[in-house]
Amino acid sequence: MPKRILQGVVVSDKQEKTIVVKVERRFTHPLLKKTVRRSKNYHAHDETKAFKIGDTVSIEETKPMSKLKRWIVLPAAQAQG
Repeated sequence: MPKRILQGVVVSDKQEKTIVVKVERRFTHPLLKKTVRRSKNYHAHDETKAFKIGDTVSIEETKPMSKLKRWIVLPAAQAQG
């Protein structure tokens, strides 16, 4: 099964080697036919501590690293491709 890759914005970098990424998704409401935005925060492993608040990053699903971390940050060059 392929690993999921999501794109979002860094909302916190206060933890050691961990960033919090807000991922927003849009969908059409089935009854109202209106575009709705929903967001979710993901804790991602950032080994190099290269990303700061406001940066757009891509994260990839991986094995659990801790209670909350199940994602790793992709390098900037790989994230664009």
